[in-house]
Amino acid sequence: MGLASYDTVVIGAGLAGLTAALRLAEEGQRVAVLAKGVGATHLAPATIDVLGYAGGAVASPAQALPEFIAANPDHPYRRLFLEPLRASLDWFKTRLADHGYRGGLDENFLVPTAVGVAKPTALVPETMSAGDLRRGGRFVFVGLRGLKDFFPAYLADNLARAPLPGGASVSARAVELAPPLAEAGDVSGAGFARRFEQAEFREAVLQELDRHLVPGEIVGFPAVLGVGNAHEVWHELEAGLGHPVFEVPTLPPSVQGLRLYGTMTGALRREGGRLVVGTTVAGVESSGKRVDAVVAQTGGRPLTYRARSFVLATGGFASGGLQMDSFGTVRETVFDLPVAGLPGPNQPRFEQGYFDEHPISRAGVAVDDNGRPVGASGVPAYENLHVAGATLGGAVPWREGSGNGLSLASGYAAASAILEAAP
Repeated sequence: MGLASYDTVVIGAGLAGLTAALRLAEEGQRVAVLAKGVGATHLAPATIDVLGYAGGAVASPAQALPEFIAANPDHPYRRLFLEPLRASLDWFKTRLADHGYRGGLDENFLVPTAVGVAKPTALVPETMSAGDLRRGGRFVFVGLRGLKDFFPAYLADNLARAPLPGGASVSARAVELAPPLAEAGDVSGAGFARRFEQAEFREAVLQELDRHLVPGEIVGFPAVLGVGNAHEVWHELEAGLGHPVFEVPTLPPSVQGLRLYGTMTGALRREGGRLVVGTTVAGVESSGKRVDAVVAQTGGRPLTYRARSFVLATGGFASGGLQMDSFGTVRETVFDLPVAGLPGPNQPRFEQGYFDEHPISRAGVAVDDNGRPVGASGVPAYENLHVAGATLGGAVPWREGSGNGLSLASGYAAASAILEAAP
């Protein structure tokens, strides 16, 4: 069995894990990230949703959070409010400066989703900012023949009917283009992104689209405007059309998520961090209240990773960080940590309606003020283990519109706690 030693080992390569790892690496720590796969970044838009809904759409997370936390005292935001949240957003905007993120805690953007819903979100990359619906306007959504994951007519029809705050008025229509695809019939979002990085393809799109536009329209493309140089593609389209241009997230896989993942993992490697994808943590070595090492199983042989600190960011039920068996028993899958927020033995775990708030939905690992896992007694299970992201209990991210915000803030907080405790 092989052996490797680091200052911190992070388990999970989603936004929470990568945030913790990158923050630690840039402070000089030797960091390894172990992950089964690439995490949820490839499935979700690259927006940072801090708090989108709390009894209705949230206009200002900063103003809504105190009341929200008071009503949800077990929510992870209780220990992350307010300055830790601001600090994590500021760090993220600085670290991903090439993406040109805009926004903050004081007010939410309102951007269209792939199905024409006006979605509140705190941070958006600059390629999405022109799609802010709060001021209203005339929008045209561009379909691309061969792209099966974007439905511009459906989007435009729904958006034109969507109620907007402040009486903002929106008109929306769709345009379908037939860009040159050679012999390809169906092209994925990533395939179109690679084509948009070709000057000839962009020129063909510009020439065909230009004759369909009228003055004053704001142009929404599916979020496939390049992978590595989206800023340049977006800027060229705006300049060539003479209209504001923005991206609308498509159905998964998310090209925007690919960009985010690529930027963060590239920065991690440049800071000396190691990323190991395709490995499963199959064992834990501990002494007393400290984790000494984890044993990772890869395609070859098991390898023991020793470290002073560990971050658990394996996600919730969807990613396998939490599992429920046929008897309804829920367990955390790496360290077998206590799981909080579970319904009682004779209480239902699910409601009848698909979109109801199911009793099981708030299940997860409870933590202390330093992000360390605790049981019912409130005593940390391990002194050098910190939990971040969707593994945390007390939140319903899809309903609250808080997923990426919670992952970013808790990953940042885990790194901060480790740095404060470091010798």
